[in-house]
Amino acid sequence: MTEIHTNRNHKDSVFTKLFGEKSNLLELYSAISGKNYPESTKIEIVTLSDVLYMNQINDIAFVLEDRLIVLIEHQSSINNNMPLRMLQYLSAEYDMIVDRKSLYKQKRIMIPTPEFIVLYNGDKKFPDYKELKLSDSYNFKTPDLYLELVVKVYNINKGHNADMAVKSPVLSGYEEFIAEIKKNLKSMDLREAIKLAVKACISKNILVSFLERHSSEVLNMLIRGEWNMDEAKQVWQEEAREDGREEVHEEILDLIKKGYTVADIEKHLREQTRSVTA
Repeated sequence: MTEIHTNRNHKDSVFTKLFGEKSNLLELYSAISGKNYPESTKIEIVTLSDVLYMNQINDIAFVLEDRLIVLIEHQSSINNNMPLRMLQYLSAEYDMIVDRKSLYKQKRIMIPTPEFIVLYNGDKKFPDYKELKLSDSYNFKTPDLYLELVVKVYNINKGHNADMAVKSPVLSGYEEFIAEIKKNLKSMDLREAIKLAVKACISKNILVSFLERHSSEVLNMLIRGEWNMDEAKQVWQEEAREDGREEVHEEILDLIKKGYTVADIEKHLREQTRSVTA
């Protein structure tokens, strides 16, 4: 197996910044897998850019014990196309790992076993654990399944999968930090909500070292990340076109002009959808 060369020309998210640190990543994966990996465990981060997301990504890919693990934080509604996106990601990773010329040799090429994990902390109700399967997207269902890909989704909102949070204090702290931001967003704008959450967590001795070292970066990453208005607007418009609701385009633009946040607009669109289907 050849050396993996990664492209890190993307913008980090808070998730990738925090768990991109080897000790934090080992602690997190230990909590997820139920194993206990010591600090001495060899781990290689092999995250690729511009595969799952465009500019800022919330994924970490790493090789551990000859396994290739793709770990993603998902803050918005769960995307049921995640298995297909993971398949594309895996293909890109294997393309980096394997020398193409060796594909034509008779000797079998050994590759790291893949594993796909999503950590969900969005606002919609979601079970503690759910599996998304590539086969669910097949047009034709057959008993003979020749290709399957399973994505394991864990809900990491506070109150879910508490055993994982107990095993990983860093994960527990991250859950608390995100929960503080969400709570603050009910009564203030995003920038103030993040600043107040940082202060509150430091005062509670939560992620103190990380937040003190990266407080300004955290603010910038969160503002341009999941709450990125331009990217969100593009997604809303594409979905509106697919649904044949052209009038939604103008409505979204009007809400943006009025200063609505991404969270406000998403809430408004969800309420509209419920009223239509009721």
